[in-house]
Amino acid sequence: MNPLRILYKMWWVYKTNVAPRLHTLLVKLLFAMNGVKYGKNFMSRGIPLLNVSLSGQFLAGDNFKISNGPYYSPTGRNRQCEFIVGEKASLIIGNCVGISSTAITCHHQINIGDYVMLGGNTAIYDTNFHSLNAVDRKHSKADRDNTRKSPVVIEDHVFIGAHSTILKGVTIGHHSIIGACSVVTKDIPPYQVWAGNPAQFIRNINQVYEPVSV
Repeated sequence: MNPLRILYKMWWVYKTNVAPRLHTLLVKLLFAMNGVKYGKNFMSRGIPLLNVSLSGQFLAGDNFKISNGPYYSPTGRNRQCEFIVGEKASLIIGNCVGISSTAITCHHQINIGDYVMLGGNTAIYDTNFHSLNAVDRKHSKADRDNTRKSPVVIEDHVFIGAHSTILKGVTIGHHSIIGACSVVTKDIPPYQVWAGNPAQFIRNINQVYEPVSV
């Protein structure tokens, strides 16, 4: 067998199996520096971008898994996850949540339930980022003070496809699925498939699956 191929495979095993152990230790340090509280069996492949305001809150449950950047996200967005939590904002993530190259900007409140999967390049925003008033946007304080914010809730067992965007003020019901490249602008009931820009109802999910105990 070609020795170069063997060498490459050894390097690949290191990047995908050994390096994540070091990444996890570094991210735990990053979490400590930002006051992030997390449960058991946390793992990070790659290093995310993270900034939690001194008055902000970031909580994550058990078995929280994140994938960042090249080698760890096969969806074509070779960059790290981003977690931005603003002043007096609250980002709460449940148990057994997996995310890949995801951007979460929390200026008010974002709640993510248990057994949620966020596909690569997903973005979740609970803010408009800027005021809709052109006069406000001329002045940074007025722009910041008059920006609209509204909570985002993603309930248990939701699967969000890659490259989707979840906008402020929406609730995605439990066991629902969001198709890839969708933009969610309004509430979605449980057990439904939605997709598109803006996301629209596709069909109901009739069969209920219970998670396998691990």
